[in-house]
Amino acid sequence: MIFSLTWWQLLLLGLPALINLWGIWHAMTHWFPSSGERIAWLLGCVCLPVIGGLAYLLFGLRRAGDRL
Repeated sequence: MIFSLTWWQLLLLGLPALINLWGIWHAMTHWFPSSGERIAWLLGCVCLPVIGGLAYLLFGLRRAGDRL
């Protein structure tokens, strides 16, 4: 069986993955008050893909400091 997806359907499927990958990259390259907090955000993005990425966008960006 062959599935044919349009460009906007592919974008909708890939958007959660892009948000997660960006959250992981951002957490790795920015300063946090503690290393445990950085690890918690990374685990959240990896173990809870869609929810972790959205939570990082909503809450993690405020906690992140300057770039390392």
